[in-house]
Amino acid sequence: MSASAFTAPIANVPEWSVTELATALKRTLEDAFGHVRLKGEISGYRGPHGSGHAYFSLKDGGAKIDAVIWKGTMLRLRHKPKEGLEVVVTGRITTYPGKSAYQIVVDSLEPAGAGAWMALLEERRRLLAAEGLFDAARKRAVPYLPVVVGVVTSPTGAVIRDILHRLADRFPRPVLVWPVRVQGEGAAEEIAAAIRGFNALEPGGAIPRPDVLIVARGGGSIEDLWCFNEEIVVRAAAASAIPLISAVGHETDVTLIDHAADQRAPTPTGAAEMAVPVLHELLIDLEGLSRRHAGALLRLVDQRRGELRGLTRALPGPEALLAQKRQRLDLAEARLAPALAANARDAQGRFNRALQGLARNPPSLRLARARERLAAIDHRPRHALERVLAVQGERLNGLSRRLEQAPGHGLERLAGRLSRATALFSSLNYRAVLARGYALVLDSAGTPIGSAEAARAAGRLTVEFADGRVAAAVEGTAPETPPESAARPAPRRAARRKESGTDAKKAPAEGALQGSLFET
Repeated sequence: MSASAFTAPIANVPEWSVTELATALKRTLEDAFGHVRLKGEISGYRGPHGSGHAYFSLKDGGAKIDAVIWKGTMLRLRHKPKEGLEVVVTGRITTYPGKSAYQIVVDSLEPAGAGAWMALLEERRRLLAAEGLFDAARKRAVPYLPVVVGVVTSPTGAVIRDILHRLADRFPRPVLVWPVRVQGEGAAEEIAAAIRGFNALEPGGAIPRPDVLIVARGGGSIEDLWCFNEEIVVRAAAASAIPLISAVGHETDVTLIDHAADQRAPTPTGAAEMAVPVLHELLIDLEGLSRRHAGALLRLVDQRRGELRGLTRALPGPEALLAQKRQRLDLAEARLAPALAANARDAQGRFNRALQGLARNPPSLRLARARERLAAIDHRPRHALERVLAVQGERLNGLSRRLEQAPGHGLERLAGRLSRATALFSSLNYRAVLARGYALVLDSAGTPIGSAEAARAAGRLTVEFADGRVAAAVEGTAPETPPESAARPAPRRAARRKESGTDAKKAPAEGALQGSLFET
């Protein structure tokens, strides 16, 4: 047999594409492992992706598998994935052809073992305590004798029967039961809705609003009681305006609702005992208080009677109270007649003296004297008034003359100030300098130029004379320091030429520096 026989292709082996092989492997894997429960430690979890899906890995001591939780499943999970948490997941095994890898699509997730549950419970307790939901200052006292008792529990368990039986034994009260599931999926939402529902009842409405709430459940494992550790239940209990008693599990079972409740009962029966007092004991106490009240009243009446008797003995009799008043009345009566007679004599004397005074100085005589005094002063007020009017008239005339002269003097002073200001302005105005034959050189922006270097840098210039402006351009250079004999006479010659009517453009012929520089 030749070597070519071993290398020849086998004609009857089917040919697969990569996609076909990946699809076949995916179908085979999903058919064989359609539903599995897998235990492992979460690794590589970084929170939900932007799409809402979550990606991580599950690992143990010897292997690792990728895991994915779709957005819809992630939203309804009671326990969210967390890095390093040991969990038990339920899902289906599938493949991801794009990476030639297999993975598990998680449908449910829960902590694995009591240690994981307790670690999750402790972390949640710490976070809620940091928000102040467990502070003792915000807890309310349970009313001593509630009118209506509200109970949140399962209607089919023994818990509700124990509570109703205990309430009937101690102090029968109307009971409102809000039936809920106390274990499993959706139990936490129902318990929180029941607490909020009781608080939403209006006082005095068709359905009476409870004065105290009892949230109760029988014993069980930490997984069975986990719904009472859910954040939604704890927040509802903390926000309840109605005092709330938690009675979840046995005395050794502690859930987060116990920390948020106003009181914690070791058992549901203990919650009923906390909610209402014992009627028989109240009747006994009431009877004892009634006896003590009656005895206290009798002792008080006896005490007040003795005090009244003592005060009565200390009071004087009617005769003693009236004797002094009668004596004062008799003395006043004895003094009254002499006092009236003396008063009458005194009034008679004053009357007689008045008659004598009228006889000596009759009213007619007083009236005549008054007329004489009036006649004596008849003309004096008029003369005095005339003198006062004359003096005031002279003062008024003087003031009138001064008032007429004041505007003229003021205008003269203002005219003088205006003349001085005008002269000062004329002396300081740069146009006066231009009128003496000088010129002002400006650049294209209208800024004055004070040096030849600046003029050469500007190129095009504007020259302002006393009678207007002309444009100029720099065409050449001149000595930096012109002779003093040529620099000074130029304005005087220009002024003489202006007076004689000579054309200003002929000035450069005389050798003036300014004429050759600004010629247009």
